[in-house]
Amino acid sequence: MSQRLSPATGQRYGVKRVCTCLGHPRSSFYAAATPKRPKGKRRGPKPKVSDEELLSLIRRDLERSPFHGEGHRKVWARLRVMDGARVSRSRVLRIMRENQLLSPYRTRQNKDKTHEGSIITDAPGLMWGTDGCRILTQEDGWVWLFTAIEHWNSECVGWHVSKPGTRFQALEPVSMGLTEYYAGVWEDVARGLSLRMDHGSQYMSDHFLNQIRFWGIAPSFSFVSEPQTNGICERFFRTLKEQAIYGRIYKNVEEVKQAVDHFIRNYNQSWRLERLGYLSPAEYREQHLTKLAA
Repeated sequence: MSQRLSPATGQRYGVKRVCTCLGHPRSSFYAAATPKRPKGKRRGPKPKVSDEELLSLIRRDLERSPFHGEGHRKVWARLRVMDGARVSRSRVLRIMRENQLLSPYRTRQNKDKTHEGSIITDAPGLMWGTDGCRILTQEDGWVWLFTAIEHWNSECVGWHVSKPGTRFQALEPVSMGLTEYYAGVWEDVARGLSLRMDHGSQYMSDHFLNQIRFWGIAPSFSFVSEPQTNGICERFFRTLKEQAIYGRIYKNVEEVKQAVDHFIRNYNQSWRLERLGYLSPAEYREQHLTKLAA
């Protein structure tokens, strides 16, 4: 169409005019009109070592190596040093990828420890979970929120909001929970309680671990790369963010504290959970205490 002559002017319509009228981008026209380079044919001068020869050298190097699971960088280095093959690392990577010679191992090779059980306890005081998240404010930037959650009824037993997020602040919600439900923070006050947490720097610190052991709490770490093993806290944070964080702008730490305090009070008293028979955490605890008293 672009090569046809206009009856009015006697000139060709041209690619630009035809593409504009049809609403077709010219880049697509030129891409379709340009002949494609044959696959496998490289530009520029031919290398001294062909792809076939390099593939043979790579296979021989992998066979002579006493180790398994090595990547293309070590293969490339040995070819240069031991065989004198001056080839680029990207070319070695390409050939190994095309021939499925790259190491299949990208994580630890041992059998993964999968979580197939339940983290919900049958009675209170057996396991708490703790975790932290960050909330953005206008004046103070990112601030930290740490919580402690009872795995039995998903009740928030302690929380703490602060600008720094060190090991000292991470202990605050646990200390609040002990004060509220164990009436103190003396030695061995919570003997028999375990604390589920991830591998964050706050929870791996000596100060944090020594302090919870002083209280009689046994550390219980979640599996690496498996957040479901700390799912009680993760689900609580999701609810909190959906109800009190997302779509809101907080000015400073104090506003975040007020919002979190208001939400947690309502959550413990009124947030109904399906697994609790649509009772709130506080109602479920009161029902349990009533049964024990009877």
